[in-house]
Amino acid sequence: MKKTAQYLLLAAIALLCIFPFWWTLVTALSTEGNIFSYPPTFWPRQPSLENFAEVFRVIPIWSFLKNSILITACTVLWKLVLCSMAAYPLARLHFRGKKLVFGLIVATMVLPSEVNFLVNFITVTELGLVDTCSGVILPNVVNAVAILLLKQAFEEVPQDLVDAARVDGASEWTIFSKIMLPLIAPWLATVGILTAVEAWNEYIWPSIVMSKPDEFPLSVGVLYLRGTFGSSTRVIAAGTIITIVPTLAAFLFTQRYFMRGMDGAVK
Repeated sequence: MKKTAQYLLLAAIALLCIFPFWWTLVTALSTEGNIFSYPPTFWPRQPSLENFAEVFRVIPIWSFLKNSILITACTVLWKLVLCSMAAYPLARLHFRGKKLVFGLIVATMVLPSEVNFLVNFITVTELGLVDTCSGVILPNVVNAVAILLLKQAFEEVPQDLVDAARVDGASEWTIFSKIMLPLIAPWLATVGILTAVEAWNEYIWPSIVMSKPDEFPLSVGVLYLRGTFGSSTRVIAAGTIITIVPTLAAFLFTQRYFMRGMDGAVK
């Protein structure tokens, strides 16, 4: 009975999480009926892909998709490189001011990211990166959460491996790149997945930095449907589904790496 109750609770939580996505999909596929009726409709009426086709006709969806892929891929790559290089000395090296540096990094977690928008915008403007993908990517390539996760991962690697490599004459860069990084691959995958989802769904910062529609990522560009089709909620829902599907598919294919990395982080 206890196990049955646990499964029922998990099923109820799963339904609560799935319902908004399912209702959006039903809305995008429906062509008839009042989508705001109560009780809500749980199955599409006269299902059709016409709303999805309308999205492709109205906005340059492929251009937005290309920009999102570019921004996401570059953000993930640079965050893994820079955060791992920041986490390794905090975990394995001894230097003056180490605790102070670590404390300052942790302190940045107290403030919401929106507080940094003004400073980041001034910096991006001075660097001449407004209306560019680099301006969107640069402020997001390092954060405290990624550094803390990777620091924990480096600390879980046995010290004997590092000592043996140093006895054999390996440099710190060789130890970092050839020994440590392969051993923390699940944690790198976890940080990469979290970063990819965050970068793909980012809306506020790209909308601040960019003003040219051709440079918009999908999360920003799809909102053009609201202005073009003010009363067509079905088309907006179809655009939302198109935005969600890539991250959902990526997570489904990489969830085993994500769970392995999160398990190691919890330990």
